[in-house]
Amino acid sequence: MCMFVPALSLAAAPATDHNLQLVLKVLPALAVILLAAAVCGRLATMVMQPRVVGEMVAGVLLGPTLLGALFPDAQAALFPADVRPVLYVLSTIGLTLYMFLVGAGIDHDARAPGELRKASVLAASGIGSPMILGVGAGLLMWGQLSRPDVGRLEFALFLGGALSLTAFPMLARILYERGLQNTRVGRLTLLAASIDDAVAWCLLAALSAVHLGGGPADTLRTIALTAGFAAVMLLVVARLLRPLGRQVARTGQFGAGAVYVVVLVPLTAGFITDAIGVYSVFGGFIAGLAMPREPAFRAALHSRMMDVVSTLLLPVFFAFSGLNTHLAGIAGGPALLAFAVILAAAFCGKYFGCSLATRAMGFGWRESWAVGAMMNARGLMILIFINIGLAQGMITQEVFAMLVLVAVITTAGAMPLYKLALPERLERVRAAEAESVAGRERAAA
Repeated sequence: MCMFVPALSLAAAPATDHNLQLVLKVLPALAVILLAAAVCGRLATMVMQPRVVGEMVAGVLLGPTLLGALFPDAQAALFPADVRPVLYVLSTIGLTLYMFLVGAGIDHDARAPGELRKASVLAASGIGSPMILGVGAGLLMWGQLSRPDVGRLEFALFLGGALSLTAFPMLARILYERGLQNTRVGRLTLLAASIDDAVAWCLLAALSAVHLGGGPADTLRTIALTAGFAAVMLLVVARLLRPLGRQVARTGQFGAGAVYVVVLVPLTAGFITDAIGVYSVFGGFIAGLAMPREPAFRAALHSRMMDVVSTLLLPVFFAFSGLNTHLAGIAGGPALLAFAVILAAAFCGKYFGCSLATRAMGFGWRESWAVGAMMNARGLMILIFINIGLAQGMITQEVFAMLVLVAVITTAGAMPLYKLALPERLERVRAAEAESVAGRERAAA
């Protein structure tokens, strides 16, 4: 059936209209991608998993691992060579806008005395432990896993950076759905996760500059241009956007002009960073950080854009990632052992590092293990990270497939481990305490 639809459509298209022929190839591919994402996302929610886990799995299933292995002709008809560049463009636009929304959603303000310091300690443990273990694994397995043109330290730092990521957007969604965003643990975890991801993206920008640079001078030039771009966005553009934030906060909605601004700013920023050489998603993230900080502006922005980006464009990215995921390549003893080492470094570094750091700050063991579980989820963030690495030639297809599995496993394990640490009865107590504190703060204001 999958083969029949594209074939019928192409037969009806004028032979000389290449654009129409391309459209009639892309549309069936998009339809199948969205259908697979919807079905797998629904199945994920039925087994108490975040929808993004199902969407990630859907991307893998559409790739050579399942669809390509069982129905190679159908996959070739759905995703021919001339369709993949279109999927790449759509996924890049989607990622740029998604990272823009992630950056715009970060709240930089600590809400309690000492909270920023505690979040920094948790972020340091969330970065440091998996980074050390990841770098160690990379140094150990460089000869087995790395491309020959990638240095040992560069490969090790990339692996450590990928393992140090936290799925900040998914973490925020879990906390908001459960009413825990204003608890001590909720605020601490959100702030620490935002710091973790910001540091990891800065590391990736530096690694990209080093990898793509023609020499030391070109590398330093790329790093300097990136730093200059970030400074202009955060110091100049952010100030110019403040009136927009006040206007949206006053009216509670975006006008037509405001919509153009919030779409053009991240796309322009992505174009600039792509031209610099550090990939467009970094520009989208910095553009998000430059957005006005009013809570009403952030809420209006997410309600206007997030559904379209996450429902239409992100499944395309998952599918494009799945087309590059060859799990058969990690069969065999040495490859499986290497994957086990990477997975252990990822899991132990985040889960135990963050849990023990939270406990050392005076939290109870249950809250500490819950924090470790949430910080251990990597979700979409690591997929973006490793797709950039694959596109820029920093990792092989084999390492990419291993890290896709790490993303799926650690993300799928987050909710079961969290619920084991904080059952619903204890969770309700924390949520009620947070609402009581918020009520007193509103009354005092």
